[in-house]
Amino acid sequence: MTLFDGIAARLVDTGRLSVNVLERAGDDPATVAEQTVVLVHGSVASSLFWQEIMQDLPSDLRVLAVDLRGFGGTEHSPIDATRGVRDFSDDLHATLQTLGLDAVHLVGWALGGAVVLQYALDHPVLSLTLQAPLSPYGFGGTRRDGSLVSEGGAGTGAGAANPDFVQRLTARDATDDAPTSPRSVFRSSYVSSDYRSEHEDVWVEAMLSTSTAGGNYPGDARTVATWPGFAPGTTGVLNAIAPTHLDLSAIVDIADKPPVLWIHGTADAVVSDTSFSDVHHLGALGVVPGWPGADAAPAQPMVSQTRDVLADYAAAGGAVTELAVEDAGHAVHLERPAQFRRALLEHIGYVGRPADPAPPTEAIILRSAD
Repeated sequence: MTLFDGIAARLVDTGRLSVNVLERAGDDPATVAEQTVVLVHGSVASSLFWQEIMQDLPSDLRVLAVDLRGFGGTEHSPIDATRGVRDFSDDLHATLQTLGLDAVHLVGWALGGAVVLQYALDHPVLSLTLQAPLSPYGFGGTRRDGSLVSEGGAGTGAGAANPDFVQRLTARDATDDAPTSPRSVFRSSYVSSDYRSEHEDVWVEAMLSTSTAGGNYPGDARTVATWPGFAPGTTGVLNAIAPTHLDLSAIVDIADKPPVLWIHGTADAVVSDTSFSDVHHLGALGVVPGWPGADAAPAQPMVSQTRDVLADYAAAGGAVTELAVEDAGHAVHLERPAQFRRALLEHIGYVGRPADPAPPTEAIILRSAD
């Protein structure tokens, strides 16, 4: 595990499983929850992706990054996909309880966005920051209102994973000799084309920490008659986020609504209304043969769905800030770290040393019941 200066790792035995946690060497464990930020990574990733931001946040905050089960240094226990992302969320809660933390500021990226939304459904939270989060209706296979395109969720879940990509994860392939290598996927899907970093090897290392053992990534699949011939199984990461198992739209109805910051790149190739990871969109492009047409198998309008649900959240009394970062990809915190940092500090109401100037007001859309 490649750790940056000032970042330390430790295993926390939660009673459920051992969880790997990154923390800053100088942080005070007695820091109050109001100044504690917990970062949750996305799929095919780990806490290593947060290290630059961890280094850059003010020293009087306590900043932690947690590895989800099956990723990084956390125990690779199987995932019960029929519970949606509750295995992940319950693990996170057990970790924070073991560390003596109650309500904190939660930051979730992609899959991590779904995890922190589920956490907020079940436990008090001070604030939510959602970076390129999955749609509240899961990944793939739903119409704008969240209804299933097909009853069994055909075209979603583990069957959508590229077998060669999975094989290269298993083989810990760090090369860029194929479009399906993790390094090539990072360059084409995680970030925009103009992103460069001296730490790319670390980001690939984080991807390669993904467990492909049974019950982890991607999971099992069922054969069905409906195009494209597969549907979600019951175990693994990609089935946990399938629309047959995941629906977080009830966040609108929680009584105590934490403020929400939604930050996403306009050039995101993964979470988009035209996602290159959505089998239905790939069918429309001719990449997946036999597509039955837009009426039978439309692309999932992921960003529009998130905007709709968060608008309902605001109408029900919550405060929502949307920051769409022009030309950034799936990982705004890597590509535009200063903008990400400013938005996060403003969102959590940071009080301490002066923060950077706020982002341009025209880049923020504020919705609230007030």
